[in-house]
Amino acid sequence: MLEIGLVGLGTIARAQHLPAIAANPGMQLAAIASRNARLDGVASYPDLAALLAAEPAIAAISLCTPPQGRFDLAMAALQAGRHLMLEKPPGATLSEIGALQDAAQARGLTLFATWHSREAAAVEAARAWLSGKTLSSVTIEWREDVRKWHPGQEWIWKAGGLGVFDPGINALSILTALVPDVVLLRADLHIPQGRETPIAADLHLSAQGVPITATFDWRLAKDEIWRIRFETDQGTLMLDDGGAQASIDGTVLHSGENREYTRLYARFAQLVAAGQSDVDLAPLRLVADAFLIGTHHSTHPFTP
Repeated sequence: MLEIGLVGLGTIARAQHLPAIAANPGMQLAAIASRNARLDGVASYPDLAALLAAEPAIAAISLCTPPQGRFDLAMAALQAGRHLMLEKPPGATLSEIGALQDAAQARGLTLFATWHSREAAAVEAARAWLSGKTLSSVTIEWREDVRKWHPGQEWIWKAGGLGVFDPGINALSILTALVPDVVLLRADLHIPQGRETPIAADLHLSAQGVPITATFDWRLAKDEIWRIRFETDQGTLMLDDGGAQASIDGTVLHSGENREYTRLYARFAQLVAAGQSDVDLAPLRLVADAFLIGTHHSTHPFTP
């Protein structure tokens, strides 16, 4: 039985992590670390340090805290000899993750940097269909309402919080799983006055000469658009609903219920059992590149 200590008990932890852990046989939620929340029937601690000190039998830690400040928590877990699973994005910087990789390898521990959208129901079907076909272009449209998905959350607007790249990196994680050698050519970042991260972004990318455009926008007032369009020599593949549905020229190829986090925790258990790590930084690298070379455009102040 793999005992898990969960750090952070916010919206994503309650909606995704808790049921995913419960759905995986051979895995048990053994403790929670949270400053402001408790969970009935589960040992609860005010912080990770207290959890690590009190629970030496817990073999693995799952961090679902904001990326800023996560590095110290992650390093503490590894230094305490615990396997580690990271919510996306895996850290605030690329160098942080490099240091964590070195620490995990030196101690023979598993480090798993998760990208939940890669586990969406239709992504594998899309991968199989694209195999052997010639890609001519990719268009990404990822729009949602920040007030719906991040109500009152200030960390997303501060440096390291990613802004609209918090959802946009989900699209990039799918893209980099299906298309090799993606590089960023140009980026336009639309940043509200008084904020540090963008509310919208337009990217121009390329993969071995294949043009790719991506539009991320947090200003959609209703519903969501989470769509990737792949034009090929044998038809058009559309991944919709964040990867839950794939269609070819309008005909459904695959559609199913997303069980992204259940699959992530199953993968984590497999990695621990095999003594392996899984750290793919391609999505985060593209976001970092956007902040490096992106042109900043000031836009209207954001009012929560």
